[in-house]
Amino acid sequence: MQYITVKSDLRESFIDITPQVERFISSNGYKDGVLYLFVPHTTAAITINENADPSVQSDINNFLRKLIPRDSNFKHLEGNADAHIKSSIIGCELFVLVENSKILLGTWQGIYFCEFDGPRSRKVYMRFLD
Repeated sequence: MQYITVKSDLRESFIDITPQVERFISSNGYKDGVLYLFVPHTTAAITINENADPSVQSDINNFLRKLIPRDSNFKHLEGNADAHIKSSIIGCELFVLVENSKILLGTWQGIYFCEFDGPRSRKVYMRFLD
């Protein structure tokens, strides 16, 4: 299993990791198959969404903040229960198709690491399935 490292500067952010994923595919010479991506953190997630307009990620993050406020009298003692809930809602894994060494994403799509309890240094594990 191989991984990339993602560093966040804020408590909550959506970080476009599409270029790192593309480099992973090309540097390993992968051609046709499926790439599995897994985030091994309970306060982070991964998703595919629009990468043409950065306000989309901001809108998603702002909506999640309103939906799951940090100060909601959660019982979890670490003070990051909101991050755990956001991670569960978005999810910790993705499958993407790869053809001719290219990720098959839509015109406006990108792969985003979702940080909900940063700043931190995180991992995204990747495995190519032929």
